[in-house]
Amino acid sequence: MDQSEDQILAEQLAALGAVGWGSGRLVRVVAKLMRKNVHEVDLLVPLPFDDALKRVSGVLRRAGRAVEAVPVGSGEDETIRVVAGGGVGGLNPVVVTVRVSKADGGNSKVWLRAAAKEGLIRQRAGKKTAVRLASQLGAATGADGAGG
Repeated sequence: MDQSEDQILAEQLAALGAVGWGSGRLVRVVAKLMRKNVHEVDLLVPLPFDDALKRVSGVLRRAGRAVEAVPVGSGEDETIRVVAGGGVGGLNPVVVTVRVSKADGGNSKVWLRAAAKEGLIRQRAGKKTAVRLASQLGAATGADGAGG
């Protein structure tokens, strides 16, 4: 079953709340009401699809913990979703969704989206995580930024 970013973030924050404050129920309810900080980045990777997918998967494995696969459909693209740590001390969960797809000329396209809940103190964990991972993906694949 595919969970939405909001559901995943609420569950992750509730788990943190249960560890630190004894009950995650209230944290889960409040998390659903919090604003989300989202940032997206597009990259053009000068590698064939299979090679690009392997390198992107490696970067994401090191960045966070995988959550369920997101169905895509065509075989021309693959979507990977992880939960990474962002914000101060890496304690703010960030849902990172990356889609790798075939492009013209033996290249691949990578679309990266990072989303995190924002509390009273704006950490912009979604944007900072997206920029950090885009940089790591660029170094691992030789990608050029196409926007974001």
